Amino acid sequence: MTDTPTQLFIGGAWVDAGDGATMPVDDPATGEILCHVADAGAKDAKLAEDAAVQAQEEWARTAPRARSEILRRAHELILERTDELAHLMTSEMGKPLAEARGEVAYAAEFFRWFSEEAVRIDGGHGVLPDGRNRMLLSRRPVGPCLLITPWNFPLAMGTRKIGPAIAAGCTMILKPAPQTPLSSLALAAILKEAGLPDGVLNVVTTSRAGEVCEPLLRGGRIRKLSFTGSTQVGRLLLAQSAEAVVRTSMELGGNAPFVVFEDADLDKAVNGAMVAKMRNMGEACTAANRFFVHSSVAEEFGRRLAERMGALVVGPGTRDGVDVGPLIDRVGRAKVEELVADAVERGARVLVGGRTPEGPGCFYPPTVLTDVASDSRLMDTEIFGPVAAILTFDDEDEVIRRANDTPWGLVGYVFTEGLDRALSVSERLEVGMVGLNTGLVSNPAAPFGGVKQSGLGREGGRVGIDEFLEYQYVAMPVR
Repeated sequence: MTDTPTQLFIGGAWVDAGDGATMPVDDPATGEILCHVADAGAKDAKLAEDAAVQAQEEWARTAPRARSEILRRAHELILERTDELAHLMTSEMGKPLAEARGEVAYAAEFFRWFSEEAVRIDGGHGVLPDGRNRMLLSRRPVGPCLLITPWNFPLAMGTRKIGPAIAAGCTMILKPAPQTPLSSLALAAILKEAGLPDGVLNVVTTSRAGEVCEPLLRGGRIRKLSFTGSTQVGRLLLAQSAEAVVRTSMELGGNAPFVVFEDADLDKAVNGAMVAKMRNMGEACTAANRFFVHSSVAEEFGRRLAERMGALVVGPGTRDGVDVGPLIDRVGRAKVEELVADAVERGARVLVGGRTPEGPGCFYPPTVLTDVASDSRLMDTEIFGPVAAILTFDDEDEVIRRANDTPWGLVGYVFTEGLDRALSVSERLEVGMVGLNTGLVSNPAAPFGGVKQSGLGREGGRVGIDEFLEYQYVAMPVR
C-alpha cells in the first residue's frame, strides 16, 4: 500500500484536499482500515474543473495518433503491473485475486480498443439536395467531462470511460466510488507515466459526492457526464445536469432475467448461470437476478446449480483457492440478508447457503432459492449478491411477459437449442444486451448499455467514442 497514491490528482500534481480532510479505505474481508486517502470538497472540485477547462483547447488539437500512443502505452503498463493492480483491487474491493487479474486484463483492453478508435474519427462531405451548398461534417470533442465510476469494477469502469474521452480529445474529472479509490489513483499514475499531459485527467476522491458533483454539473463548464451506478442516483444526476443541459450517458441498474427453456442444454445453462450469477460475487449490474426455468427441467437445473454453488470456497480474496470473496460492506450484506429472509417468509426453499457466517468481514455464502414467490422483494430489487432465485414457467409468451415486467432493461440471458426461438425471444426481450447460451456479455469491442431505466447511451464498441464527440456542420456555397 505504501506505493499507492493517496492524494488528489489535479493538474498533473498530487495534492492534499484543501481542508486537509481524509477518508478511510476499508478491507471488506477483515473490516480493518487499509489507509486513508484525500477527501475532496467543493473547492478541490473547482480546482480540478479549472485544470480540465484550461487543458481542453490544447488537448483537443493534439494529433489523434499522439492520443492513440498514450493509450497504447498505458495499456502495456497496466498489463505489466497485473499482479500489483490485482492485489490492490482485491484489498479494497474483496474479489478473489484470479478474478481481479481478469479485470486488469479487461480494463487494459479498453485502452487498446480506444487507442485504435482514436485514429478513426471521421466526418463527411457532400452537396446538399438543393445543389446550392456543400456540406462539410466534422466531429469534435464534446469538452470537459465528469466521469463517475462505481466500486464493483474499480479499474475497468475507469478505463471504459477514460479511454474514449482521451481518444476523442476530451479532458476530464474522475470521481471514483469512496469504497474503492485506490485503483483509480493507481490508474492516474499510470496515465501520467504514459505521457498524458497535465490537466487532461484529474481525480477527486471524496465522501462528499453531492458537494463535489452538483456544482460541476450546474456550473456550465462541464459539458459531458458519464455515470455508472444506481438508477436512483442516476435520476438525481440527470436533474442536476438539466440546468446547464449537460450531455449525459448513464449505465444504471439491472434486473436481469435468466430464461432456461425445456430444450436447453442444461450443462450450458448451469455453466452460464455460474458466470452470470457469480461473476464478482453477484455484485454486477449484469448479474442474473431472476431465474425463469421451464417447469420440466426446473428441479434438475436447481439441483445442479445448488451443487455447483455449494462447492465454491468462500474466504478472503487474497487466499489461494478462494472462489468467492466478501461483499463490499456490511450495508450491502444486510441488503442481501433481508432479501433472502423476505423470500423465505413468502415460501421460498433454500437449496444451499442462506445463512450469514460468523466472524469478521462481509461474507455471504452462495445461495440458491427455489419455489420463489413472484411478489418477493428480490424479484423487483437488484440483489447485488451471490443469490440465485428460481421461478418456473410453462409458456413462452408468459415468460417473456414476466421477464419484461420490470423498469430495468440492461441484459437478459436465454438458453435454448432452437434457433427460431433463440432469435424470436432475444428480439422480444426489452433489454440492451442478450446473452444467448452464454453467461458473459461484457467485451470492450461490444456496445454496453441498456434500455428503460437501465440507462442512456452505450460504452465500448465502435459507438463508445460517439458519446464524447459532437458533430459540426459547415455550409459552403457551390460555385
